[in-house]
Amino acid sequence: MFNQSQLLPGAISSLFATTAKTGVITLGDRYGLLTALTNAKLSRDEQEAIDRVLYAVIRGRFQLSTI
Repeated sequence: MFNQSQLLPGAISSLFATTAKTGVITLGDRYGLLTALTNAKLSRDEQEAIDRVLYAVIRGRFQLSTI
């Protein structure tokens, strides 16, 4: 049997706020995004927050942490 990862309530908004403040996406943040993207039950606001984070990475506004 596979274990399905679950996000904590408010995890996406917290990830977005922390990343916007620091400008860095950590390895843990990336795993959180991966879990969120594989979860089909995201609200519209959560989907938009993930889109904003990914767009900021593409535009170079957020850095990916190597640690």
